[in-house]
Amino acid sequence: MVKKKVLVTGGSGYIGARLCLHLAKEGYLVTALCHSKIPDDNEWVSQMDRVIVGDVRNEEFLDELSDYDYEVLIHLVSLDHHQSNSIPSIVTSVNVTPVWSLLDVFSKKGLSKFIYFSTAQVYGILQNEVITENSATDTRNAYGLTHYIGEMLCDYYNRISSIECRVVRLSNSYGAPIFEENNCWWLVVNDLCKMAYCQKKIILQSDGTPLRDFIHGWDLCHGVQAIIETSEPYTTYNLSTGNTFSILEIAKKVQTVYAKRYGIELPLVVTKNKTNSKPSLYKLDNSLIKSIDFEPKWTLEDGIDDLFNYLEKIKK
Repeated sequence: MVKKKVLVTGGSGYIGARLCLHLAKEGYLVTALCHSKIPDDNEWVSQMDRVIVGDVRNEEFLDELSDYDYEVLIHLVSLDHHQSNSIPSIVTSVNVTPVWSLLDVFSKKGLSKFIYFSTAQVYGILQNEVITENSATDTRNAYGLTHYIGEMLCDYYNRISSIECRVVRLSNSYGAPIFEENNCWWLVVNDLCKMAYCQKKIILQSDGTPLRDFIHGWDLCHGVQAIIETSEPYTTYNLSTGNTFSILEIAKKVQTVYAKRYGIELPLVVTKNKTNSKPSLYKLDNSLIKSIDFEPKWTLEDGIDDLFNYLEKIKK
């Protein structure tokens, strides 16, 4: 394989650090663009082609960066769901404007493929249905709205430039972080595993009925690699497992894996009474990305077990 130059914005973040590592091991020449500092992990740094500190909001910096002749750019920088409820000018300066700036700058420098990380939240409240990439969008929060605007920018540059813009609508990722400082313990599966390991009990702050499709971080990486390597013209992909579980079902899986590892059945407490209404069991269809040689391999049980491995490791 001819080694492609790949730029990953948010390269030291929760998703970015893992994705950079995966692509480097697959033979890509990876540049990790970090916001504040170069990670202290020398082994990780040594596997990158370049590790750079810079701000995607600085267009002069982006112009200099584009001179390195990247073939693929993966854009991960975004405020999270809660941060996106801030002042609109601040939110758009992070979630929207850099998408436009990157596409404007790199479209003039021969970039082949731009992969934009959006979110399944652009679909809005998911009902009892199969959600495909052609399903109607119905944004209900600023996080979903700003990412939908990012998708529209990708669509625009697909039409007016030679860049192949590809949109990833991510379900919910989970898994142990590459760097301890990665902010990931608010994610449901990660949070439940840490609670089980550290507090020796599992407490749900809901009635356990909310539904989620969780995809492990390493499966996410394989999905992105499939998008890089395909020549198919599809522009938008649901990146998911296609399996939907309630939070209570996930908590019980954590409880079962813990009992198998440590021989102790932890108490599981649900703090709120169940509502009378039955939640709609949706399916986030991943047939399209599976058609380009992607197949999720990590079960929730395997991912939970790996999180316990990580928690044991950092405790030592």
